[in-house]
Amino acid sequence: MKEVINLAGPTVEFVDSPIPEPNDDQVLIKVVVSGSNPKDWKIRKGVSQGDDIAGIIEKVGSNVVEFKRSDRVAAFHGRCPGGSYAEYAVAWSHTTFHLPAHTSFEGASRDYPTCCLDCCCFLICAPPLPTSMGACIEPIPFIVYGTSTAVGSFAIKMACNGDVVIDHREGVETMVQKIRRSLERGGHSNVQHALDAIIIRQSADILRQLVAPGGKIDFLLPNDLDVFPAKNSITIVGSVHRHPEFENNEELGFVFSRYFTRALSMGSLLGHPFQVRPRGLEGVEEALRDLKAGKASAVKYIFRIADTPGVA
Repeated sequence: MKEVINLAGPTVEFVDSPIPEPNDDQVLIKVVVSGSNPKDWKIRKGVSQGDDIAGIIEKVGSNVVEFKRSDRVAAFHGRCPGGSYAEYAVAWSHTTFHLPAHTSFEGASRDYPTCCLDCCCFLICAPPLPTSMGACIEPIPFIVYGTSTAVGSFAIKMACNGDVVIDHREGVETMVQKIRRSLERGGHSNVQHALDAIIIRQSADILRQLVAPGGKIDFLLPNDLDVFPAKNSITIVGSVHRHPEFENNEELGFVFSRYFTRALSMGSLLGHPFQVRPRGLEGVEEALRDLKAGKASAVKYIFRIADTPGVA
């Protein structure tokens, strides 16, 4: 099969590789469309990457009971060989989910697997907040900084939508004042939870003025930002796959991957704009350079594998 290997730069090497073999708890997927993420250009040299898979099941491991050959699926790849920048990819069965007939591979690959699971880890594990499977006794305020990002936008959607939107271009002081007034109008004396999807000094400075002492400001990446008297918390989406350095959120990954199929079927979870990059896998290097340059604003880059020259 054709496969993209990450190198420094970012550059890539386009190679012929054996088709990967799934273990007992994995599935082998013939990739139709691969998504991308901003972190992809930072991956260490020599790795076959790509976390957002949309395609057709080719083979299942001996312990897999929910999927069979020819099923249409999407999956979060996770930390293992066989990423989505290839003709075939491997995924853990518990973070693989069925696609309804009306959901396109392009739509499924853009952000549902990684971004949605990232939001679940934040909303359910970091604060934690109640899920749709249980009653919320009273409204719980929380702040999302960076709702124009993929993760920030999905956090709002999965938290029953934001009711107040504040433009960061109005300046730090105005933002803080408007957020405080919004909390007061809602009858909230303080806020204990915030998500920072931007992770810069300004966002951290704003949130530390708003989150109560001891409350949590959750970030998507490790950082050394000082948010005292609040607490700096890190959400790692890789925790849905078993790794000794992470909290084990394997069961959460399983449950919400099944929920995504239902949400897509009901039309209650809508994705973001995407841009199909030309030449399939051969377009990955240019796309990684654009990601590094910050050109992917309010859009997700995706790759149709069949558009790759020489791939049937």
